[in-house]
Amino acid sequence: MKHNRILVMVSIVLAMLVASIDSTIMNTTMPIIADELGRLDLYAWSFATYMIASTILSPVAGRLSDLFGRKKIFGFGIILFLFGSLLCGIATDMIQLIIFRSIQGMGAGFMMPFPAIIAGDLFSVEKRGKIQALFTAMWGLSAILAPLLGSLFVEILSWRWIFYINIPVCFLCFMTLLPYKEEYEPKKATIDYIGATLFAASITFLLLITIVDKNIILFSILGVAFLVIFYFFERRHPSPIVPFSIFKNKTIAWIFLNSFIGTLALFGTSSYIPYFLQKVAGLSLFLSGVSLLGVAIGWMAVSVPAGKWILKYGYRILLIIGNTLLFISGIMLVLLNDTHGFWYTFIIMIIQGLAFGLLSTVGVIGAQQLVGNHEKGISTSFLMFCRNMGTAIGVTIMGTLLTSGFNIMDGIHHLFLYGFIASAFAFISAFFIQNEKSVAQVK
Repeated sequence: MKHNRILVMVSIVLAMLVASIDSTIMNTTMPIIADELGRLDLYAWSFATYMIASTILSPVAGRLSDLFGRKKIFGFGIILFLFGSLLCGIATDMIQLIIFRSIQGMGAGFMMPFPAIIAGDLFSVEKRGKIQALFTAMWGLSAILAPLLGSLFVEILSWRWIFYINIPVCFLCFMTLLPYKEEYEPKKATIDYIGATLFAASITFLLLITIVDKNIILFSILGVAFLVIFYFFERRHPSPIVPFSIFKNKTIAWIFLNSFIGTLALFGTSSYIPYFLQKVAGLSLFLSGVSLLGVAIGWMAVSVPAGKWILKYGYRILLIIGNTLLFISGIMLVLLNDTHGFWYTFIIMIIQGLAFGLLSTVGVIGAQQLVGNHEKGISTSFLMFCRNMGTAIGVTIMGTLLTSGFNIMDGIHHLFLYGFIASAFAFISAFFIQNEKSVAQVK
């Protein structure tokens, strides 16, 4: 069993690393790709299709794992991601790249929930904080590796190798998964194809609002309409993609909402702090990127002991502390001005890392421990879905506000004022979470 645990940990860590790198590596290489493939007007869609596909399929993958087992669905996601990477590498025009990126995003959607889900099956609450810290380290490593690898491949080989490099990594990821003997016994049921289609249509239209410049009202109406139809259909289905029974637990429901608001508020900060440091503070590309390491430092510092804290203090107090730290970072961002440089922003990033480290780790453990075994997958992946939606919407709002000012600093003030106000709502929402100290399934 110990041998299987080590192998599956290698598999899920590699999966998280390759998927997280691939979500950001194109930031540095896409201008060169667009020059070669043409159709600069479709530039944003290479990112959008990946984001939409991965966001939609994460909760679907979590639910399917509850019904058919973690190993099968996770393995399918690895193969699909590998296949999508190969296709992206051989793309000959921008349309092909966009289509193939959506396939790659589908694979990422099937992969990304499983590090947390499988860790929840394998490890006790006390140890799970350490595992979450390891996952955070992979995100921090990917933030450093992505621009370095992108630049290296473009200068020495070709931009196509940012996709080809995924193939051997995914192969190793799949092979280390094969010996894993799953402890979880799936609950067999019929697949809710119609519910999955309605959910996908709704979220696609809603996410398109964050990307397109035209037909925003139409997409909004369609997104809400499909969401309403999805809700009423799922309530009558014997095996729904999203079982609404999990929302009857008020603690979980408020954790979902708080996760959405928190990421909506300030998770996008890391996208704009480097912009401020480069354009206003005049720092180099390297130093502006190093400032983001503060998030990883803070995140890992609280993730390791979080499992023990939950058993001692419960969920509510830890989530209130996390949201308090988030609110403090929001205050500091509102006070940001052109005299501030690296260290002021680095401290903000550490505080945000502490905040999101608590909110993420405590939220994931709560989503797993406060439901039954056969709902753990959908509960965990739905929490991640809430974060992804909050991030996508928040980053878009911040981007719009950045260009709303008379100058760069004015736009930065606008976007961080929004973040401060939204973080205040997240702070308030944390107080509605019940003081739930009991753990449903402690190993």
